[in-house]
Amino acid sequence: MKDIKIFSGRANPELSERICNYLGLPRGKIALSDFPDGEISCKIEEDIRGRDVFLIQPTGPPVNNNLMELLIMIESCKRASAERVTAVMPYYGYARQDRKDEGRVPITAKLVANLITRAGADRVLTMDLHAAQIQGFFDVPVDHLYAAPVLNEHFLAHDVTGDKIVIVSPDEGSIKRALGHVKRLGGKLAIVDKRRSSAEKTSQENIIGGPVDGKVVLMFDDIVSTAGSICGAAEILQRNGAAEIHVAATHGVLCGPAIERLKQAPITSIVLTDTIPLTETHLLPKITVLSVSTLLGEGIKRIHRNESVSRLFD
Repeated sequence: MKDIKIFSGRANPELSERICNYLGLPRGKIALSDFPDGEISCKIEEDIRGRDVFLIQPTGPPVNNNLMELLIMIESCKRASAERVTAVMPYYGYARQDRKDEGRVPITAKLVANLITRAGADRVLTMDLHAAQIQGFFDVPVDHLYAAPVLNEHFLAHDVTGDKIVIVSPDEGSIKRALGHVKRLGGKLAIVDKRRSSAEKTSQENIIGGPVDGKVVLMFDDIVSTAGSICGAAEILQRNGAAEIHVAATHGVLCGPAIERLKQAPITSIVLTDTIPLTETHLLPKITVLSVSTLLGEGIKRIHRNESVSRLFD
């Protein structure tokens, strides 16, 4: 591992520190600051010529600042003659703009992939993309990790398994994810029929499968953003007799009215990971944060050693 260098942007230094602790490596020295006009300044403060460089920078809120900082870091490393630069993006911003669902709109997830590739990234390591096909937007290799093992272990440790549970997909797009959790945790599958009327408004009409009456419900999703979908699904599950409702998601964006909605929703507990840092205002008593640093650290190690990353999930 002597030829590896790991640098962190300012988006999530705590996660970067946990990853480095797992690998037994120091964080690389990098100076990041802002000019008075808001432009970002970057300087790599150690020799990286011929090194295998990993840049840890999720592009969560503020998305544009964190994305631009990542691009500048990649450019800095390429000009400093790094042998290979891997962009480690635990959370991939703009992932929900992955297709043209109406006329005259961009596919911004593809634009961001082009920017990262053009800046000089040789490969990308990310986690729980909103749509798996985003991997195909890149012209460089993409290693896609899943937080499911971390979330499953949490519920296994609390004995929330077997016939007493129902695994719920909050919409049709998360059915495959929910099926994976059913295989590991047991229980039956149910799907909430979600209808989206705008970027911010959704409605939940029916529950398909189940039944959820008297059951402990586990609802898995990739992102909790404004929490409208999750809270709406929780309300319809409660009306159908769910005894407990537990929500688990990889990325806790928690923007806009999310915290107020989660406070009032009939949700017993919420489990998130540390791909995006949460502030004190986000940490409700019902929220538990699990770390994915071991998964990401193992992914970095295997990429550096040219070993299989997919075997992590066999």
